[in-house]
Amino acid sequence: MFDDVAETYDIANDLLSAWQDRSWRKATAKAVDSKSGQSILDLAAGTGSSSVTFMKPGVRVVAGDFSQGMLAVGRKRHPEIEFVFADATALPFEKGEFDAVTISFGLRNVVDTSKALAEMYRVTKPGGKLVICEFSQVQNKLVRPFYNFYLAKLLPAVSRLASRTPEAYSYLSESIAAWPNQEALAALVSNAGWQNVQVQNLTFGAVALHIA
Repeated sequence: MFDDVAETYDIANDLLSAWQDRSWRKATAKAVDSKSGQSILDLAAGTGSSSVTFMKPGVRVVAGDFSQGMLAVGRKRHPEIEFVFADATALPFEKGEFDAVTISFGLRNVVDTSKALAEMYRVTKPGGKLVICEFSQVQNKLVRPFYNFYLAKLLPAVSRLASRTPEAYSYLSESIAAWPNQEALAALVSNAGWQNVQVQNLTFGAVALHIA
């Protein structure tokens, strides 16, 4: 499915989020706060639109994804980034290889969330950082009905205009509706060994950062 949408993935995300995805990427990059000499692993990196936000002089950025189609497009668009085929539940990296691991809008697509969080823990240096950017639950009770209407009705309709593969975006709304809320995901992160888990809501909680 992701192979099929690779070429149009970024523009479709812009349209479907009303360009909010760009502010979410900025917030994620601020939370990661990459510094010269560090190695950053960006999982579910897709075409690398998230990965480029971590690029600074002296920073090694590795973009990992499970879709060969996404990786192929990413390598063409961002030759300065190291793209690697990576299964989040069995990462092809050494223990303690990275100063920070981040994943944006990809954790809910992994077959075993807890196993993926444990793998991210394994490849992160002691004292390193995890930053998850993922859809979550709108906290404002007045806004929540409008958001649910958007997911159920508007998103599939807009996706038919924005993408040649609209069924991929029907999956998107279904996966968001089934995903744990902020507190439940924070518990999963803690159970995987991460400490000092913090939650930062973006766009009324439609998206949340989990930082640990």
